[in-house]
Amino acid sequence: MASHQHVAKKGYGPFFVVLPLVLLFAGCDISAGHLMGRATEEWTHTYPLAPGGEVRIGNTNGKIEVEGVDGSTLEIHVEKIARAATDTGASELLPRIRVREDATPDRVSVETERMGGIMIGAGFEVRYRVRAPRTAVVNVTTTNGGIVLTSLGGKVVAHTTNGGVKAKALTGGIEARSTNGGVTVDFASLGSDRVSLRTTNGGVVLFVPESAKADVSASCTNGGITVAPGLKLDVSEQSRRRLEGRLNGGGTQIELRTTNGGVRIKPRADAADVLTDDEPNAEPRIREKQMKPRDDRDHRDK
Repeated sequence: MASHQHVAKKGYGPFFVVLPLVLLFAGCDISAGHLMGRATEEWTHTYPLAPGGEVRIGNTNGKIEVEGVDGSTLEIHVEKIARAATDTGASELLPRIRVREDATPDRVSVETERMGGIMIGAGFEVRYRVRAPRTAVVNVTTTNGGIVLTSLGGKVVAHTTNGGVKAKALTGGIEARSTNGGVTVDFASLGSDRVSLRTTNGGVVLFVPESAKADVSASCTNGGITVAPGLKLDVSEQSRRRLEGRLNGGGTQIELRTTNGGVRIKPRADAADVLTDDEPNAEPRIREKQMKPRDDRDHRDK
């Protein structure tokens, strides 16, 4: 059973948007960073997780951070943020930002729900900060926001549309995807699980120990591919847009792909100055749209 801690706050801040005005924008997206009303609610839940259990986080607007820790307890901290022209308007929206939980000993799933009913010029942000058992399987997805991963040893899937993926000190496999954002991953060591890093608009940067053994396949459309001189890569195929080779004789399968951006493979010693958390969350949009209510009777809403 999960244990709960709740904190609610109100105030002002440069975050995301809600526009409770009688204005019809016919589906157009506009920015509303000038809106000053803000209301927030925070909670922290903990769950027991079996060895090798799975953690799934699904989000729409907002950042997801996951850190691997020792032990068998999963901790998830959620911050829900509503913005409006006034604090009152933001406070009225806040209860409609709902997070659904589904927890078993082998799998914990937490998801930001889409809002039901009619919402005119409305938006929100939910931020997740997760401390997961180091060997857990982690699957995280967001639409507008970055993903930051630290010290994880199990299989990881990390997908975002508008935002980057950054990972540090991994020891397991990862599938990282972005559409508009870079993908930067640092490995403390390589295991047997496959590594796949892909983006459309952004660069791909991989940091590995100089002794790492891997079979590397890299490609890009508009950009270049570079391998740091300190890495022992035996190249079997190379052009401006494609590279195939074996690192220290071969081993872990590594795939690196981008369309508009470069691919860089570097020794881990160079990672310290790159893997800083300086990438802002993707800014949400104000959107007028109608959403059908959902039947959530089989789920817990917090």
